[in-house]
Amino acid sequence: MVGGGRIVGAILMIGSALLLLGFAIWAFSEGNITGGGRALGIFVALLAMAPIFGIGFYLFRRGTDEQAQFATVQQEKTILNMVLTQGQVTIPELMAELQTSRDAVEDMIRDLVGKRLFSGAINWDKGILYSVESQQLTENRTCPNCGGKLEFAGKGLVVCPYCGSEVFLTPRAAAETAAEAAA
Repeated sequence: MVGGGRIVGAILMIGSALLLLGFAIWAFSEGNITGGGRALGIFVALLAMAPIFGIGFYLFRRGTDEQAQFATVQQEKTILNMVLTQGQVTIPELMAELQTSRDAVEDMIRDLVGKRLFSGAINWDKGILYSVESQQLTENRTCPNCGGKLEFAGKGLVVCPYCGSEVFLTPRAAAETAAEAAA
């Protein structure tokens, strides 16, 4: 379960706080305990409950972070699905679908490229993502945006010198393109 640590963490924090409170109530209701004894007892109880509370806090934070990461993964999955099913999609369409800013969408696209999950073309100026099979890009060597001849620009990246579109290739297609460019 995604974010399950939040539930466990909340239970540990609440449980340790309730146990400490219960001990404090008992210590003050007991008539034959001196003031120093009460203070020492509460201090020892606090020492015993603090690690449990700390572990609960840690689990709660980890669960929250996990939920945020899962939400980002879901948004990236939505981007990939939209590009693959529509063939091309604009960044404003992605912004509307994901209900997020342009910078966030561009960061997610770059993250997908960095993870090598997206192979296709991106025209940053026009804000268009193209779903293009890597084999088609290496065979035709034409830009999906303007039809111009593509030039090898680096590891896994081909750039159109005419419109500036960046085409990201899968590792295998990038190796083939690099070998052809070297020949």
